[in-house]
Amino acid sequence: MRPIEGLTVLLDMDTKEVVEVSDTGRSIPIPKATNTDYRFSEQKLQQDLNSINPISIEQPKGPSFVIEDEHLVKWANWEFHLKPDTRAGVVVSRAKVRDLESGVLRDVMYKGFTSELFVPYMDPTDAWYFKTYMDAGEYGFGLQAMPLDPLNDCPRNAYYMDGVFAAGDGVPYVRSNMVCVFERYTGDIGWRHAESPITGMEIKEVRPKVTLVVRMAASVANYDYIVDWEFQTDGLIRIKVGLSGILMVKGTAYENMNQVEGQENLFGTLLSENVIGVIHDHYITFYLDMDIDGSDNSFVNVNIKRQETSPGESPRKSYLKAVRNVAKTEKDAQIQLKLYDPSEFHVINPTKKTRVGNPVGYKVVPGGTAASLLDHEDPPQKRGAFTNNQIWVTPYNRSEQWAGGLFVYQSHGEDTLDVWSERDRPIENKDIVVWYTLGFHHIPCQEDFPIMPTVSSSFDLKPVNFFESNPILRAPPYFEKDLPVCRPAYSA
Repeated sequence: MRPIEGLTVLLDMDTKEVVEVSDTGRSIPIPKATNTDYRFSEQKLQQDLNSINPISIEQPKGPSFVIEDEHLVKWANWEFHLKPDTRAGVVVSRAKVRDLESGVLRDVMYKGFTSELFVPYMDPTDAWYFKTYMDAGEYGFGLQAMPLDPLNDCPRNAYYMDGVFAAGDGVPYVRSNMVCVFERYTGDIGWRHAESPITGMEIKEVRPKVTLVVRMAASVANYDYIVDWEFQTDGLIRIKVGLSGILMVKGTAYENMNQVEGQENLFGTLLSENVIGVIHDHYITFYLDMDIDGSDNSFVNVNIKRQETSPGESPRKSYLKAVRNVAKTEKDAQIQLKLYDPSEFHVINPTKKTRVGNPVGYKVVPGGTAASLLDHEDPPQKRGAFTNNQIWVTPYNRSEQWAGGLFVYQSHGEDTLDVWSERDRPIENKDIVVWYTLGFHHIPCQEDFPIMPTVSSSFDLKPVNFFESNPILRAPPYFEKDLPVCRPAYSA
């Protein structure tokens, strides 16, 4: 939060010689340290925020999940393998869900992980234009994962997993408490229905929603990324990314917006005296090797279209219909999300059908996201061209796992997902990989200073005709006798 603005050094990494020193910020003061220490012990609280009493989930019978051989997670109707990884952070593989009708474990996803994070800053000046980071390929998302803090990063009922990695000299080291696994219940509802009183039927059925969460947090220099893989008993997988940590800030001579004549050269927001939070983007691209009841799958764009009614056909003038388009090649499956041209995005197994004839599948359900607005010929965007679409589909290729390329350092964008997909290979009824990019535009604000409250977004992998009916219909409700009675230690 106290940058020495405008001081840059150009170093030749081969000769280890300093080529150039540039100091264009001599008139810019170093910001003061006032109110930048975020430690609790340093806060001078005028009003205590402890008005929220401590809360935790109690499990008198212990957790419902088990972890075998340190990596195989079994919970409810789910089973999957979990592995800490130096570059991806966490790899979830061989995810299977049990069909409660047949009792069979069915394949859903062979492998899923964070493939790349692209963070371009929007300041074209000499000291900033090169700040366009590939956090996984350049730094290692897993290498930047920090030990999780019990009770605060993860609840009391969490299980922790260490990462064991090799250092640059080959010596192994342990990243303790890198991943946590826990059951979450926050009062959400799994399903419910109550009959209207006019029916004369006094029926009310409600089921609570309990989920299983796999979490890691990486502190990549200033930013903290929290990644959750959340498994639900109805077969849904939610992948969620939270952003927190410290903004990358720029020093400035301005202390108040009254001194600023025009904001076009701020490249961000004045957060405090002599501190600007620079505008930037975050893109997190996920690799999702889907295996829906087997490896040969197809991608279907279910386009939702308006259909006009014929004269005299109906009192209605229009309605919606679903038009299914099976992607034959990679370019058919390059998706840019459009609010007024909506679609569902299904991954199906065309050879496996439900009893009424629908192909079994899962669908990618986008959440709040952002798209890159940079020129495609802009050098950083060439390197981050995998963000040109929100969804891509490629045939499986073991050498194509990292969206920014195998070697990201000094790349010019010659080995990216965008380049591979230009081959326009067949993807119908093939072993396919779905790539999804979650995006954030970030215009900093004063509330982000000095520590940013977590901002989150997510997307879902949701069953679509995968089960014959509601897979949690037989889930039992809770009863008072099943739960412990907790009383406050003191009365207010």
